[in-house]
Amino acid sequence: MTLTRRHVLLGATSSALLPVCARAQDEFRSLEARTGKLRLAETAETDILGGDGQSPGPLLRLKRGDELRLRLVNKLNAPTSLHFRGIRGPNAFDGVAPLTQKAIAPGASFDYRFTPPDAGVFLYHAHADANFAEQTARGLHGLLIVDEPDAPEHDHEVVAVIADWKLDNTAQLSACSTTKGREAFTSIEEAGGVGRIGALITINGKPAPQAHSFAPGERVWLRLAAATTARLMALTFEGAQPFITAIDGQNCDEFEPVQRSIPVGPGARFDIMFDMPLEGQEMKVILRGGTLGLAGETDRAIITFASKGEKAKSRPPIKSAPANPLVRPVIPLQNAKRLDLVIERVPAPRNAQCLTSDMTLWKLNGKVMRASDPPLFSVKRGTPVTLGFLNQSSVAHVMRLYGHVMRQLHLLDDGWEPYWRDSVIVAPGRTVRIAFVADNPGRWRLGSGILDHAVAGLGGWFEVT
Repeated sequence: MTLTRRHVLLGATSSALLPVCARAQDEFRSLEARTGKLRLAETAETDILGGDGQSPGPLLRLKRGDELRLRLVNKLNAPTSLHFRGIRGPNAFDGVAPLTQKAIAPGASFDYRFTPPDAGVFLYHAHADANFAEQTARGLHGLLIVDEPDAPEHDHEVVAVIADWKLDNTAQLSACSTTKGREAFTSIEEAGGVGRIGALITINGKPAPQAHSFAPGERVWLRLAAATTARLMALTFEGAQPFITAIDGQNCDEFEPVQRSIPVGPGARFDIMFDMPLEGQEMKVILRGGTLGLAGETDRAIITFASKGEKAKSRPPIKSAPANPLVRPVIPLQNAKRLDLVIERVPAPRNAQCLTSDMTLWKLNGKVMRASDPPLFSVKRGTPVTLGFLNQSSVAHVMRLYGHVMRQLHLLDDGWEPYWRDSVIVAPGRTVRIAFVADNPGRWRLGSGILDHAVAGLGGWFEVT
């Protein structure tokens, strides 16, 4: 694709939807983890945590092949770190404390320096010790976009970071307040159930819906990222024909989703392309109520695209960018190491109502694993691996693979889904099997993508030597 001045201007406009990190004199971009305020209600501002005090934090954007140099300065009153969701980068900068680095103490800083191998949309969020679910839910998250030279043809790029917020009647983030002394953030009911889900939805830090207006026939590239920590969403596209062109930062052959709907778990990213409908019509992204959302929710539009103005010239059919040549397309399953991981709920301490840092509510294969424990498995670099996630609980889980991408296997063992993921949704009482090639050396976390479950024990780690 040849970039014109119009495309450059459009890119600048879309990037301006989110603030951009400042660059220090030593070429490191400085990002402060600190408190801030967000106007989530008409009557009051909400106290949050965020990158530079904003949520989502500043947009990090670079070209494929460029080095990310980011200095995280901790101005919080608790340890923190920064994890880059979906990046297949070096283990030392994965940001999972204490597994891959020491947590950054209050007042200290840490330099993240690596070259992302893949182009795509990625999230960054807090990931230190027992604090990361709360810090992420309080707003310490943001977006990293790595641009590729052969971007699909489009007129407008729209970036949409979805978050949800659970507020009390004073427009502050609600907490579990029955413990003595410092309030706990998450209740036992949340951490041992579906997770902490907020009724208020924001897009790029502002209450939904987010409204856009483009000319009929213009091509829109919607880059959607879920910065939610527990919510499982069903999103439906109405008013135009959507095509999925990338999932979790990896390009795929373009396809129209079944019933024009997609399931979106915490941390998921989707690239969706569509052509604007006729003059006066509207394309909507609908958040479906029901079993995947908060009980009692009804369908609602969270992003709208109004079609106004002079009709654009017709375009060729929508096409994805080329597949990532760095990810091998075939996994040799016949040579795979195989392992099943059983997910089970364990009782909470008697009379406990709030989750504490030493509490366990979930186990993987009968135990809670810590960074000091032996790995779930250890394999040599290049080994294919298949994992079965056996959900023996009554709630859905999202299981995440760090530092790698995976295929979801078909239930009849006759193939896999034709796209890469970094997490899968496992329904209650069901089993989901995945496969990947362990080609990134290091100590990698493997566990729940619902962060309340993760800090309550659902996770472990594996080693690639």
